[in-house]
Amino acid sequence: MGNFIVGGVLLAIVVLVVVRLVKNKKAGKNQCGCGCDSCGCSSSCHKE
Repeated sequence: MGNFIVGGVLLAIVVLVVVRLVKNKKAGKNQCGCGCDSCGCSSSCHKE
């Protein structure tokens, strides 16, 4: 029974993180929290 409780808590945390990431992406917020000027992957994040 304990395994199900721990699994449920972990699943809830993962769902909350994914929901937060999706909301931030829709709001146009930067996912990494830092400047993208020197980032090698900035072209894949910002298609401007």
